[in-house]
Amino acid sequence: MITRRDFIGSLTLLGVTRKSGRIITGSFVNESHVLGHRLRDCAAFPAPRETSRVPIAIVGGGIAGLSAAWRLQKHGVGDFVVLEMEPQAGGNARWGENGVSAYPWAAHYVPVPGPRATFVRELLTDLGVLKNAGTSQQPLDRLGAPATRNSSDGWRERDLCHAPQERLFIHGRWQEGLEPAVGPAPRDRDQIRRFEERVAAYRATGAFAVPMADAGLDRRPSAAARGDIDALDGLSMEAWLQREGFDSPWLRWLVDYACRDDYGARAGDVSAWAGVHYYAAREVNDPGPLTWPEGNGWIVRRLLERLRDHVHTGAIVYRIERDGRRWRILTPERAWLADAVIVAAPAFVLSRLMDEAPAAEGFEYSPWLTANLTLDRWPRERGVPPAWDNVIFDSPALGYVVATHQSMRQYIPRTVWTYYWALTEGRPSEVRGWLLAQPYESLRDRILRDLARAHPDIGDCVVNVDIMRLGHAMIRPTVGFRANAARRRMQQGSDRLFFAHSDVSGISIFEEAQYRGVVAADAVRRLLG
Repeated sequence: MITRRDFIGSLTLLGVTRKSGRIITGSFVNESHVLGHRLRDCAAFPAPRETSRVPIAIVGGGIAGLSAAWRLQKHGVGDFVVLEMEPQAGGNARWGENGVSAYPWAAHYVPVPGPRATFVRELLTDLGVLKNAGTSQQPLDRLGAPATRNSSDGWRERDLCHAPQERLFIHGRWQEGLEPAVGPAPRDRDQIRRFEERVAAYRATGAFAVPMADAGLDRRPSAAARGDIDALDGLSMEAWLQREGFDSPWLRWLVDYACRDDYGARAGDVSAWAGVHYYAAREVNDPGPLTWPEGNGWIVRRLLERLRDHVHTGAIVYRIERDGRRWRILTPERAWLADAVIVAAPAFVLSRLMDEAPAAEGFEYSPWLTANLTLDRWPRERGVPPAWDNVIFDSPALGYVVATHQSMRQYIPRTVWTYYWALTEGRPSEVRGWLLAQPYESLRDRILRDLARAHPDIGDCVVNVDIMRLGHAMIRPTVGFRANAARRRMQQGSDRLFFAHSDVSGISIFEEAQYRGVVAADAVRRLLG
């Protein structure tokens, strides 16, 4: 947990924000915990004033819910509703926009999907991002890497991340790439290469895939490999590194950063299966990632253009109950009587919505903080120029992405940075309490102090800082969670009710959310004919 000493130290940053006499505006935004806590506390909601019949109701308008709706619509099903608690659909793929740029509030890219990620490729083809989509698997070399290099053929160039993609601030200046160029000794470099070889060997088994349900479809792992992979779920990524003799602090930093980036938790708090999956499930020589100024909000926007007549925002579902052979879904404005329900809401709220929900035992969620900073000029730089993803070595946060990076303009005087901070220190429940107790000014100043390590003049550049607090930002793939019985029960669903959140996968990434939504939609189509 963030210590009192750290908290008090952050107050000294007030001078940074006022160095030039300017006022930095901003506030908390998207404060969804207020409604969420009403559900948690079993608060009374107004009784619905009317009832409507609908064949299919989708509870939750994040990527999983919108993907289910996309799938239904694409296959000719037009009578359904999507009920979203927030004023804006999209979940972790929500976005914002101001006079400078659109920008993401959380998810900001999609790795270029490999041939196995057929649903993602189908969606991106529908949206015009992919042309001439093929499904054949590339030949692999002995380490499981494509024998021929991936190319950007078929992908719309403007959607592929422009160069430079990543940089790291270390030793007082920026360098290109995230692997430290100065500092690691030959022994450290050897360990990094050996780690890459171990990951390649796991990739070659075919047991790691995105989406994870496709693992082993094209290359059946041997019994010994399956046993080794299953064992990874029983220890932490940190313990696996120790077991394998990976003690280089530089490698440990890289792996820990990856776990914080994708799971919102340190290597000691996620399973070795999840830690290896981060690397082994992705395509080698990915020409991407795919990204947009508003991040994955661009995908949400395109989906909402097609689905707007079906999506009801500001419609908090506070009860799901049986009504004969149907399900009754209650919102303050209206009750919906549905033949089938797709629940695309996080697992931790299910017990608050329905009596017979599977218990979310062992489900742990990572708290996050994100912020969007509007700059009326760029700070002075030391080292390589700004990249899309900018990371400060040994920072408690993950760095920032530049919303204007994909712009084709030659001159960009103003910009927006999206700052990501996975709050990994301490028990998640304690950190959530700490996060909600912080005043806006304190968190703003902590963010600016962190950025001032790389940009001493940041206080003279920023004009606005908006902050979003996410107490339950993403599911944590903790030790043993892959084999978690409650998670497996959710995959099965119940009578005319199907669960379709990325929590069902145990990994909170776009591909898993989309997969769960599509699979649930197909199950409903089969059920209702």
